[in-house]
Amino acid sequence: MRTNFVEELKWRGMLHDAMPGTEEHLMTGMQSAYVGIDPTADSLHIGHLVGVMMLRHFQLAGHKPYALLGGATGMIGDPSGKSEERNLLDEATLRLNQEALRAQLSRFLDFDSEDENAAILVNNYDWMKDFSFLDFIRDIGKHITVNYMMAKDSVKKRLSAESKDGMSFTEFTYQLVQGYDFLHLYQNNNCTLQMGGSDQWGNITTGTELIRRIGGGKGYALTCPLITKADGTKFGKTEGGNVWLDAHRTSPYKFYQYWLNTSDTDAEKYIKIFTFLTKEEIDGLISEHQESPHLRVLQKRLADEITVMVHSQEDLDNAKKASNILFGRSTSEDLKTLDEKTFLDVFDGVPQANISKSELESGLDMIGALAAKTGFLSSNGEARRELKQNSISVNKEKVKDDYMITSTDLINDRFVLLQKGRRNYFVLVVE
Repeated sequence: MRTNFVEELKWRGMLHDAMPGTEEHLMTGMQSAYVGIDPTADSLHIGHLVGVMMLRHFQLAGHKPYALLGGATGMIGDPSGKSEERNLLDEATLRLNQEALRAQLSRFLDFDSEDENAAILVNNYDWMKDFSFLDFIRDIGKHITVNYMMAKDSVKKRLSAESKDGMSFTEFTYQLVQGYDFLHLYQNNNCTLQMGGSDQWGNITTGTELIRRIGGGKGYALTCPLITKADGTKFGKTEGGNVWLDAHRTSPYKFYQYWLNTSDTDAEKYIKIFTFLTKEEIDGLISEHQESPHLRVLQKRLADEITVMVHSQEDLDNAKKASNILFGRSTSEDLKTLDEKTFLDVFDGVPQANISKSELESGLDMIGALAAKTGFLSSNGEARRELKQNSISVNKEKVKDDYMITSTDLINDRFVLLQKGRRNYFVLVVE
């Protein structure tokens, strides 16, 4: 059953611009559309998710989505929104990245269905690698004027005084290569629509121009807004860099925390874009949140939905368990279920001290653990006072002054968590 894809994007705040006639074209029957994805890493990050969500909504609306990995364009570098040229990759690396990205995309798009609108993954390197330079400038380049290319905003910005390095010829040709992708998919796959971020409008319309001039047909363009954060900081970035979909690059715990910590304004926007909840469900959640903002209903549901979608229910459960550890509602057993990466993520920035494993063989006394050997507390006297006041815990369990830390206390065979009061943590790292 086909539904109105453009209407779906509109209420979700995912439509920035569309070429006239796009909505009508999509209502005439099943159509094909593609989104280009940069394969210069072996994982998507959440900045890619808007395009991926658009493809998923497109498939749910009864149309056929194509995910295009830019193996060839990844070897060039897109000037759109960039201030400098990016690193170029070799074919072997691009192929490895392609397989990793396909696995991630499979969590969103149905590639294996026998239905006619099953998703397809393509790589523009496959049709560009045998295209000679002379053939390309003769068959494609002659159809687009330099004046037309220079008028694009992405080119203007790189040629402006703000850009100290200018633009290489390689980057200048990027819009022609991307435009040819659209022409190729139009001619070979009957793909009539290209979608992307609003910064891609110039590149997409170069493709529609090639379809008109060379293919003698009609191509359509549709873009989504670039996602921003209410506080002006960049969406998808943390102090540690990108928020990745790969669990080894960004742990499910940190991924979950990123969404949980969004502002009220952003959560109301993001829950429409990054989940498949219905309009009625989202409107209900927004009303509930507005009545009791301190309960953070929107943030919790957003974080739940997207963590399960990208990772799994088990990863979400573990992320919640790890989150509870910081707020006292956990036990020593909960701590010991954390893998090393999650443990380090939970206690990122907590002071640490190294001790040798041999010190645990006969047991490390609490005065040594708290002060003499670690400096967690300022003096042996303070350590004794805190122990007497029953405010010291080892791995979330209260201890007395006669407690000895041994190897049985180790978490992941490496760590011991000390705690004074509710929020004052310290990590012993056993080497």
